Amino acid sequence: MAGPHLINRDQWAERPDVWQGEFEGAAYGAGVSVMFYTTDRIGGGPKLHRHPYPETFIVRTGRALFTVGDQTIEAEAGQIVVAPANVPHKFANLGPGRLETTDLHASDAFSTEWLE
Repeated sequence: MAGPHLINRDQWAERPDVWQGEFEGAAYGAGVSVMFYTTDRIGGGPKLHRHPYPETFIVRTGRALFTVGDQTIEAEAGQIVVAPANVPHKFANLGPGRLETTDLHASDAFSTEWLE
């Protein structure tokens, strides 16, 4: 049986001043990968893309406009949005202020097809 892993922030964070960065679980025997996303720019967010697995977005701070397939969803802090596998999706910061999300990829490694 493998033991527990403690991964320090400096091992995954791209920016030490905000929770932004990526964690791929494969190296640690975890079946999940996590993206910590932060933007202060209104309209900022990832372009249209899809994954061969579901992605779950936890909105921690702010408000976002999600496009999942042919649906648009306004979500705010405390809400969760799920994009099914192979369904194109994107989101943008609605403001005012910072948007922070924790994005759970149901895979031990990221696999993204960019559509825009």
